[in-house]
Amino acid sequence: MTVFGFPSEFGLDNHGLHNLGDQHWNLPVSALLEHAVRRGEGVLGEPGTFIAQTTPHTGRSPDDKFTVRIDGETDDIWWGKINRPISPEQFDRLLLRMRTFFQGRDVFVRDAAVGAHLDHRLPIRIVNQNAWQNLFARHLFLRLPVSSHRSHVPEFTVLHAPALTADPVDDGTDTGTFITVNFKKKLVLIGGTRYAGEIKKSIFTVMNYLLPKQGILPMHCSATVGDDGDSALFFGLSGTGKTTLSSDPERGLIGDDEHGWSDVGVFNFEGGCYAKTIRLSEEYEPLIWKATHNYGVVLENVIYDPASREYDFNDASLTENTRSAYPIDLVDNYIPDGHGGHPANIFFLTADAFGVLPPIARLTTEQAMYWFISGYTSKLAGTERGVTEPQPNFSACFGAPFLPMHPRVYARLLGEKIERHGVNVWLLNTGWTGGPYGVGKRMHLPYTRAMVRGALRGELDDVPYQKEPLFGLLIPERCPDVPSEVLSPRGTWSDPAAYDGQAYRLIGRFEDNFEQFKGEVSAEILAAGPTKD
Repeated sequence: MTVFGFPSEFGLDNHGLHNLGDQHWNLPVSALLEHAVRRGEGVLGEPGTFIAQTTPHTGRSPDDKFTVRIDGETDDIWWGKINRPISPEQFDRLLLRMRTFFQGRDVFVRDAAVGAHLDHRLPIRIVNQNAWQNLFARHLFLRLPVSSHRSHVPEFTVLHAPALTADPVDDGTDTGTFITVNFKKKLVLIGGTRYAGEIKKSIFTVMNYLLPKQGILPMHCSATVGDDGDSALFFGLSGTGKTTLSSDPERGLIGDDEHGWSDVGVFNFEGGCYAKTIRLSEEYEPLIWKATHNYGVVLENVIYDPASREYDFNDASLTENTRSAYPIDLVDNYIPDGHGGHPANIFFLTADAFGVLPPIARLTTEQAMYWFISGYTSKLAGTERGVTEPQPNFSACFGAPFLPMHPRVYARLLGEKIERHGVNVWLLNTGWTGGPYGVGKRMHLPYTRAMVRGALRGELDDVPYQKEPLFGLLIPERCPDVPSEVLSPRGTWSDPAAYDGQAYRLIGRFEDNFEQFKGEVSAEILAAGPTKD
């Protein structure tokens, strides 16, 4: 065994990893690229990006995620479909198999941190079987100065072995794939999948468990800041436009996906961005386009020309969920310290596959709480296995797959902060207009950008609003650079009666979904939702 790079004195034996092959600690980008190419993990693209394929897992595997259940110690976990229990004994068997698997194999170790706020920062360690996934971890998490590596002691560790599969009979899993979190042992085990997003999201799940206990609201959102220090938050599931809309040349980028909201403002969890690249356009998304075309950037499942090594971002033959992972400092207007003030505006992004929601609407505080708890959007193709076209989906707090605790915990924190800081909350439909998926068309991105710009500049503060009768939403009658006919969803349908029928069907979905929360919210919040009456 040979140790390369910048190791920590807190070695891998502390994780029960012994008799390993070569250990590669905290290697720079160039070294990781050399190893990844030498090991046949992928290919180099132009100009020195790394292109990896993760098939058959080209998205998250939520049904393969488990949390260790320990009586008396995990009673605050929201047990159910999202947080499926696995016993300590089953976890220990998986851990033993993981430790055995790594014996004799080379490993790539990344010591990093999560959370730009120093008082709420989590030291972490990622141990990878593959070099390119260690490069992914280098890009996505906060990088440490070389001088601090030797003294680094992680509070949470991820062990990732894509070639190791579980035995469902012995290990209590459903398939050979597993993403298992143990909050007591502060360990995450990932096996049977090469999709690097599982690494990122497992750590997000950990932060979602730890931070509310400190009075911090963890959020699945992107965040920007204006010249006057006003922050803006964009909540939404993957593919709804968080990264795209936060890539705004007129504003500074705090981060594109995961943040905390403390008593002093907003802070980024990460050190990088994980952007969808399907149909990526230099015209409409210049910041993401520019960042993606850089040395060392990791591209997942992007189709390329074998001769020229140039990309075809329009090719979805492997998946709609093609991705680019890059350090945030490749974005020209990023905020180096990852901090912003309290938000002045919050946007809830929904890709409405029914095609009935307005492109923008202003929400009351009670409506904001209702829509946050509902977390309505559509699952977009590729973000999860088996999803090939948009499907209506309710994901509490716009991030239910990553919520270890009940949504009321996060909703209460959000409501308190909205009231305390007088935040404007907007519903933004980045989905379909003029009809449902397959009939209507996707909302025109320049119009969406104009609506966001109008809200941020205060240009929608004094315009007249109409109350939409079915959902009770307040819709502005005009917005700069947006045709007025686009703002009223019913008017974009050729058959208004068909719109009404589709709207009633969606309202029924809302009512059915919210049954589970009726005993958890106030009468005012419950009354703020859509109703057929």
